[in-house]
Amino acid sequence: MKNTYPFKKIELPYAYDALEPYIDKETMMLHHQKHHQAYENNLNDALKDYPELHDRTLEELLTNLEDLPEAIRTKVRNNGGGVYNHNVYFAVMGPTNHEVKGNVKVAIEKKFGSFENFKKEFKAAGLGRFGSGWAMLVKTREGDVEIITTPNQDVPNLNEVVVLLPMDVWEHAYYLKYQNKRGDYIDNFFNVVNWDEVERRFNTSNTINDFRYDI
Repeated sequence: MKNTYPFKKIELPYAYDALEPYIDKETMMLHHQKHHQAYENNLNDALKDYPELHDRTLEELLTNLEDLPEAIRTKVRNNGGGVYNHNVYFAVMGPTNHEVKGNVKVAIEKKFGSFENFKKEFKAAGLGRFGSGWAMLVKTREGDVEIITTPNQDVPNLNEVVVLLPMDVWEHAYYLKYQNKRGDYIDNFFNVVNWDEVERRFNTSNTINDFRYDI
């Protein structure tokens, strides 16, 4: 997948109705075709008049925001983060491979004691993120896993962590089906996680300098 300007959103590797009954077709279409597309369009629009930035990867842009022209810095942060977060979010979901396994399972159990404890803490993080944002399972440079949350479309420091499992808790991710019941959406999110993809991301690298965004 091309990872420099002009940036592209991920094309789903499954049908829009593939995650039903947990995430409905209408939500997936709106989320991918409208919201995600808007982030892509706005990011490319911000960068179009800055050819000196066109060879930078999305990770390089997002981890060096202070180097960007002030006129586009916020737009790149918001929309670049929207492209990045959603690309990973859509990639780590799917209609199969819903059982955690492998090295990521070992890391989760080491950190949280059990997979069930991880699910409880991940849900608490998602519920605790006030307003719009993300709950994420990430891998550190040391090879451990942590749960973090980010507001809006912010991404964590990609020089320090690899995003393994981001969960979108913006209302557009769940409101058509779940209305204000974010907790129900989070519970059902675990029924659509493609743990094979999470495991692939876990095994790729400990550092973003080695980890290329090759979904």
